[in-house]
Amino acid sequence: MHSSSSPAPDETHNPWQVLSSEVVYQNPWIRVREDQVINPGGSPSIYGVVSMKNKALGIVPVDAEGNTWLVGQFRYPLNEYSWEIPMGGGPVEEDILLSAQRELQEETGFTAARWTCIARLHTSNSVTDEEGFVYLAEDLTPGAVAPEETEVLHLWKLPLAEAVEMVMNDRITDAISVAGLLKAERYLQSRA
Repeated sequence: MHSSSSPAPDETHNPWQVLSSEVVYQNPWIRVREDQVINPGGSPSIYGVVSMKNKALGIVPVDAEGNTWLVGQFRYPLNEYSWEIPMGGGPVEEDILLSAQRELQEETGFTAARWTCIARLHTSNSVTDEEGFVYLAEDLTPGAVAPEETEVLHLWKLPLAEAVEMVMNDRITDAISVAGLLKAERYLQSRA
């Protein structure tokens, strides 16, 4: 454990030794590999890593009155309904902002004149290398939605403060949505 009175750790040192690595499953969205390793304690072990083939993107759209939009949908892996910020994936080789702009339009119909990247995050760094980005989208213009065929989406317009309250009382549990809404609120407060 690091405390302020001890020297800082060497953040460049990797205590894991990889002996072999094998892709054990993949599909168009993920790749799962199993690594044979020597763990930091010196013992042989295995480590499973889920690699995403897209960047995770979340967007917090906010209008001039301080309202935002949540997207509701049934999430298959959780077997439950989830309220989230508009989000999706962008190909690794594609510009992140262009992917975010496309996702906002597909899920909400909105385009935005002002974009600010407010967060870079890792969604579950003990099992996946997924990297995510959250944008604040402002100066909104409405348009037609164009969800993917796997999405049955419901849009909900509400004050940003109410969406943050949903985070605080665990009605919103998606990690990117939690981080994005809290950072958007803090960013907008700092600008006021």
